[in-house]
Amino acid sequence: MWYFTFKWANNARSFFFYKGWYDMAGEVVERVTSIAVPLLTELGLELVDVEFRREAGGWILRLYLDRRGGVTLGDCQRVSEELSDLLDVEKLIDHPYTLEVSSPGLNRPLRRESDFLRFIGQRARISTAEAIVGRRRFLGVLKGCEDGRISLEQQDGTVVVIPYALIAKARLDPIL
Repeated sequence: MWYFTFKWANNARSFFFYKGWYDMAGEVVERVTSIAVPLLTELGLELVDVEFRREAGGWILRLYLDRRGGVTLGDCQRVSEELSDLLDVEKLIDHPYTLEVSSPGLNRPLRRESDFLRFIGQRARISTAEAIVGRRRFLGVLKGCEDGRISLEQQDGTVVVIPYALIAKARLDPIL
């Protein structure tokens, strides 16, 4: 997995104390997404996910990018530099944070229905918000995605149909 890190710091810390960290993180993710998507589209990249959270070393703003054929370190560096400039202009985050731009790695998260379509034939691990056929965790090969339902062929050959709306978490799970 490639990643490029850029540090940014500002002495202002009022934003963190003014709002709860969870609300702030959600707002930051939405605003960063709206700023990043046009830039990434122009560069032929796809935004897989955005995270903004507090970790041991401080606040981390993490973007995961992808494209058919993969993402290079140069792609991550270019996005990091250009996005950093855009975020500085927007003054979106007024406390210190680290910007990380990375590929999603082999265990890429599956977020949108288009992700499930793109990776048909690959092995995935899916967790649901509610039990389906008495279970909430599934592992198998993606077989289809239509009408808001994901078909997954399990190791025993049975196919389970999972409503997209019930998926809590999904990732590719390649056999290495």
